[in-house]
Amino acid sequence: MTDAQRAQHPLDLVPDAILAGRAADGDTAAFEALARRHGPLMRASARRLTGSWADADDVVQESLVQAWKQLENLRDPSTVRSWLLRIVGSRGVDYLRKRRNHAPLETSEPQAPRLSPQDPEPAALNGSGVEALKAALAALPEEQRRCWVLREFNDQSYEEIAETLNISPASVRGRLARARVTLARRMEEWR
Repeated sequence: MTDAQRAQHPLDLVPDAILAGRAADGDTAAFEALARRHGPLMRASARRLTGSWADADDVVQESLVQAWKQLENLRDPSTVRSWLLRIVGSRGVDYLRKRRNHAPLETSEPQAPRLSPQDPEPAALNGSGVEALKAALAALPEEQRRCWVLREFNDQSYEEIAETLNISPASVRGRLARARVTLARRMEEWR
């Protein structure tokens, strides 16, 4: 199916809640529509957690398989997006636990926005800011980095992060506070 055909797929216009309900009843086309709609965000989230696109693809694939198997457990179909992101967060953390010798974030490719080649100064500043943030994130202890990514990139609540990481919400608050202080200090020149 081409991109033009996919964009015109009738299920792409159906709300998440209806798609999730139909998918829970076994409708694979509805689940495919959810995967098309939320897959890019899931992949970006997994990439931030794992540090590589290849690992992110593995995490997303495992997450989609888990989501398909557990759709009947989704209490509120309208929250399918955040539910999928929680699964990605959980699977990403599991993936990192399995792979203790993972590549540090600073070895991954920068994903700076593309700017016009006619104006190199903003591109250079933006690129160096991205590099500085990546270095600052890589320097965080792994537990703090996971909490920060799940909160800031996945927009998960403290309770959701606690559930994903199997820690208390108070621990999440503490780790996030320490991560924010460290990042603020390291990123001072970019304010």
